[in-house]
Amino acid sequence: MSRLSTEIDAIRAREIHLAPLYEPKDPAGLLRMVFMIPFGHAFSLMCNGPMGLHDLINRTPDIPAVAERAIEYDCLVRDGNRLRTPDGEPYRSIESPRPVVAADVVGVSMINSGDLHSLLRLLDLAGIPRRAADRVPGVHPLVVGGNQGLADPEPLADYLDVVAVGEAERSLAELLRIVHAHRQTPGRAPLLEQLARVPGLYVPSLYECDLAPGGGVTAVRPRTLTVPRTVHAQYLTPEDLHDAHFVYPITDGTAAGFHPVVGCLHSCHFCNLGVPPFRQAPLDVLTAYVDQLEELRVPKIIISAPTFTQYRYRQQLLDHIRAYADRAAADGRTVTTIIGSIRADEINADYLQAVTELGDFGHLFTELRLSQARGVLTIAPEWASPDLVALYGKTQKTERIDRAIDLCRENGGINTVMLYFIIGAPGELPSDRMAIADHAIAVRRRLGTPDANVIVKLHQFMPKPGTLTGRLEMCDPDTVHQYGLDIGERLRALVGDDDYAAHYRVEQFETAMMHLEVVCSRGDRRVGHVLEDLYDAGVDLARLTKDELVAALSKHGLSYERHLRRMDDAVLPWQTLHHVNGDAEQQLARALDERAGNAA
Repeated sequence: MSRLSTEIDAIRAREIHLAPLYEPKDPAGLLRMVFMIPFGHAFSLMCNGPMGLHDLINRTPDIPAVAERAIEYDCLVRDGNRLRTPDGEPYRSIESPRPVVAADVVGVSMINSGDLHSLLRLLDLAGIPRRAADRVPGVHPLVVGGNQGLADPEPLADYLDVVAVGEAERSLAELLRIVHAHRQTPGRAPLLEQLARVPGLYVPSLYECDLAPGGGVTAVRPRTLTVPRTVHAQYLTPEDLHDAHFVYPITDGTAAGFHPVVGCLHSCHFCNLGVPPFRQAPLDVLTAYVDQLEELRVPKIIISAPTFTQYRYRQQLLDHIRAYADRAAADGRTVTTIIGSIRADEINADYLQAVTELGDFGHLFTELRLSQARGVLTIAPEWASPDLVALYGKTQKTERIDRAIDLCRENGGINTVMLYFIIGAPGELPSDRMAIADHAIAVRRRLGTPDANVIVKLHQFMPKPGTLTGRLEMCDPDTVHQYGLDIGERLRALVGDDDYAAHYRVEQFETAMMHLEVVCSRGDRRVGHVLEDLYDAGVDLARLTKDELVAALSKHGLSYERHLRRMDDAVLPWQTLHHVNGDAEQQLARALDERAGNAA
């Protein structure tokens, strides 16, 4: 047996389906859809977008398709920046030995715009032509993309046949019905035109762009009168969302989790969490899920929601988890609960008490690397300067954060606080950045214990399409990286080497992904060709330098600096999906200019 088949057999043996059972479909006469997930098995189970859709398709009788999953298996061989199977056999899914290339539809979820090149790697691995124009109907699958990494879908416009905008439960189901009905129709043009009329589906090839020198566009227009000029994201009510939208439908026995809320009650100008309407999972769905995890003795529960404190039933849910943890402890087992970052202005004593009574807990699944930490609480002040916080529409005032830290001290079960800050934003001054170090020191003092720790997590400001900041200028990531080093050095100078080493940590993202985000988060269709050139040249895109990117852009007549500028263009590359209030955009830009100008 091949290494790939052996690994897949092991995956199937340990997987446990948590969602309600359903009658398996007979695949005869149905479409075959494969979700290609660019992660290993454990992390793929946490990808609720493709996992929830996989469950929906397979359990819904009137969706004429069966769904499968193909992941980045451990046995795959990395050949430069490419992947291949170890024995030369076709790349296949977990559910079927048939090659992925033989699927009717392939779905790819793009979480981050700095990782768009992973599509090229997956398509090559599967043997699917990269560019949509090179794929043959009836021979190659339709390729559908989705998720927040495609807020600006234009860099992958020549590589994706369709982009699902917003929540895809309804639009993807309709896509599969239409594709099924067109199986015998020659050519792909009639199919794509019908798909373009489905709410929430964007078909890039049906739009023509007039490209501007250096980057950007001067016009975007549909190629035919039957194609809509704009596409709106689809968001559904809780009643329209099935359980697997909120809970991980499959576990490997080591961890499982859920999304108690979707969206956010706040609408900070820099964040897209507040773009979809705020919705909450039914409590009985989540408590019944926890009961399943207890029955299966799953030891780790992940609450994947950065706005968990907004969940109406959070106290009841935490009490239910604690009861499971207490029963497990009485049996000599440890149950760990991991919670996403939270808003300091939504923390209260009851919440902290409920969290610390969970026993082994922490905030942020991937960040728990401190030794002997009683508990980690993650708070996002975003900026250390109150007026900058207010300008960007965030409501976490300094006194609210101070109150949250006081509650942590009074609680006694938390000794580590992770603080998220944004740097490199328009309107920001050097003094604003240096104040981050002072803020970190103040937080540790306020925690009030000798073993208190503070982690400063720095994020570069990245304008996001679909938000009021989408047109604002960006700072060069190399410059922002130096800002981060300066903050760390100031913090070290203020507290001394010993205290810094024992109680503080300053972290920031590698600049390679940030350089890619600069151009992919707001680029036009030429950017995809740049990514393809770099990929074909064997460049390690995880370690891409600015010089390498600038050289690759110039071959396509694109300017790196142009992507950093404020986008005052009348037409944006993602114009078909752009529905932001222009007056509000300009008002924010003027206020930030005024702040910077007054300080000059």
